Amino acid sequence: MAEAEAMYRRALEGREKAWGPEHTSTLATVNNLGLLYKDQGKMAEAEAMYRRALEGREKAWGPEHTSTLATVNNLGILYTDQGKMAEAEAMYRRALEGLEKAWGPEHTSTLGAVNNLGLLYASQGKMAEAEA
Repeated sequence: MAEAEAMYRRALEGREKAWGPEHTSTLATVNNLGLLYKDQGKMAEAEAMYRRALEGREKAWGPEHTSTLATVNNLGILYTDQGKMAEAEAMYRRALEGLEKAWGPEHTSTLGAVNNLGLLYASQGKMAEAEA
C-alpha cells in the first residue's frame, strides 16, 4: 500500500502542476487517494481527500453529475465505517436521488446506492426501511 500511495501522490503532484488543483483529472486522483486512505484505515485523510474531490467536482460538473455523486457515495461509505450514521444517510440519500435522475431507478449504479442505504438501515435495526 505504501507503493500505491507513493504513486498516487506522484500522479497528484504531476497533475496539479500540469493542469491545476481543480482540474477534473486531478480530482480523479484525489478521489482515488481517498479510496486508498480508507482502505488503509486513515479515515481523516480519506475524508479530506473526498471532501476536496467533492468540492472540486461540484464546481466543475455540478452537484448532480454522476462523478460528483460517486464521491458523495464514497463519503457515505466512509461515514458508515466511522459510525456517523446521520451523515452517512444524508450522503446515501443524495447519491440515490441524483443517480435516479441521471440513470433511472433500474440502473446498476442507482441500485448500488439503494443497496448501501438498505445496509445502513439494517445496521441500525430499521428493518422496514431496509426491506423497502
